[in-house]
Parts: sequence; structure tokens; C-alpha cells
Amino acid sequence: MSADSTAGLVINIITFLIGFPNTVLAFCSCIRKIHSKPLPIDIFMLNLTVSDLIFLTFLPVKIKEAADDMVWNMPYILCHFNMFMVFIPLHTTSLFLAAISAERYVCVRFPVKYKSQRRNLYTILICVAIWVLVIIVIVFAHEAAYTNPEKKEPLRCYRDFTPTQLRNLNEVRLAVLGLFSLTPFIIYCFCYINVIHILLKLPLINRCRRLRAIGLALGTFLLWTVCYAPISVSYIVGYIRKEDPKWRTEALMLTTLNACFDIIIFFCISKEMRKAVGVCANAFFQLYVYSKRFMLLCP
Repeated sequence: MSADSTAGLVINIITFLIGFPNTVLAFCSCIRKIHSKPLPIDIFMLNLTVSDLIFLTFLPVKIKEAADDMVWNMPYILCHFNMFMVFIPLHTTSLFLAAISAERYVCVRFPVKYKSQRRNLYTILICVAIWVLVIIVIVFAHEAAYTNPEKKEPLRCYRDFTPTQLRNLNEVRLAVLGLFSLTPFIIYCFCYINVIHILLKLPLINRCRRLRAIGLALGTFLLWTVCYAPISVSYIVGYIRKEDPKWRTEALMLTTLNACFDIIIFFCISKEMRKAVGVCANAFFQLYVYSKRFMLLCP
């Protein structure tokens, strides 16, 4: 197994083991909140967790691909499905994080207007628009990158392109870069810088809320830097040089980690999530204490 395949296998397994249980926990917390008294942030969070769950549910297929040294030994139709299940959650996550940052800014900057009765309706429409936009763009990317599996041995998924396919794909990637990476990053910067500035000026805001706002901003920027910045640079380099950069595989591997970093977002926003994490941490600690006592009692 090559070094790239080994690294991909390790990253995928770590992401699945850390991301899946925490995302399920966040999803249950969001469902409970939606059933009681939903706010726009809860609707955005629910969509973010659904996006992560779609990706994590399909991650075992990526683990199998990495274990096979990136050779596609599964039905080829699954390769097409793989593209949608990997790239749609990747880009919806970026847009939902931008929506969450904008929602936090509106909540702090315009607290009276934020209480509008129609805010949930607007939020649902935004979520629907995000899903539709991403699906349309990924469908175009799929058409641009469609390859004939009979021409390549060993068969690899979404890796071997003809010059025409690569040219079309690089153009789509440039649009993806603008829509799903650079635009959200600008929104993150504008919203969180202003949110932190406003909260620091308000004397009645407690310290915990300020720290959560700072943690939310840092978590979002860390996620973008690790998961989205490398793949974004590969899109620019690929378009300029009219090729697929050799290091694009490593950049694509890092995008897998977004399901782990989203846990920081869940923790900073959701009170229910913080309580659930506290309960689970306490349960694991008690289990550790009891197991240690049991080992001491055993001869």
C-alpha cells in the first residue's frame, strides 16, 4: 500500500470513529430542539448535521477504496454515487457554516429584527436554496468529469481524465472555488469579526458567551484553513497549469476532516450538545473508575 493510501485510510478511519457518534449526538440534540421551540440557528444546525451524516454514512466506501490502494474494486456505478456523497456534503457544509455565521451576526447586530415571526420561514428557504445550488453544481461537475471505465486499468474513481474532461472540470472547479470556498470565507471574516467586536463592547454580556463566540469563530476558521484552503489552492493551480496537481490527492484527504471539526461548531452553539457531551464524559469517567477498582480487586 502506498503512503497516500495509508494516510487516506488513517484519516478516514479517525474521521469516522470521532465524527459519527458525535454527529449522531448533535443530530438528536437538534431534533429535540426543533420539536420544542426552534430558532433559525437550530434549523441551520440540523441541516449541517444531516450533511455530515450523509458523508459519514458513505465514508466506509472511502475506507474500502483506501484499503485497496485507491484502486476501485467495487461496482463502477458506486463510483458515480461516491462523487455525490462526498462533494455535496463537503460544499453544503461550507455554505451552512456561512449561513450560521450570518445568523449569529444578525442576532447580535439586529436583535429586534431577529425576532421577526417569519425568520424560520426565511431560514428554511435558505437551506433549500443551498441544497439545490450545490446539487446542481455537482451534477455539472459530474458531467464534466465523466470517464469511461473501460479505458483505464487498474480502474480508479474520479482520478483519470482526458485533456478535454480536465479542461471542462477545471472550469467547473473555478466556479466551485468562488461559490463554495472564497465567498463563504469572506462571510466568515465579516460576520465573526463584527460579532466579536460587538460582544466585547457590551458590558452586560457574560464571559462564557464571549468565549463561545470566539470559539465558534476560531473553529470555523480552523476548519476552513485545514479542510478547504488546500483544495481551493489546488483548483487555482490546476486551472492555471491546465492539469491536476499531484498533491491534490493529499488536499482532498484533508477535506474528510471537516466532519471532525464540525463538532467544535456544535459544541459552541448548542447548549443541549454541551450537556450531552458532559453526560457522556462523566459516564466514561465513571466507567474508568469502576474498571480500575475492579482490576485492583482481582487477584
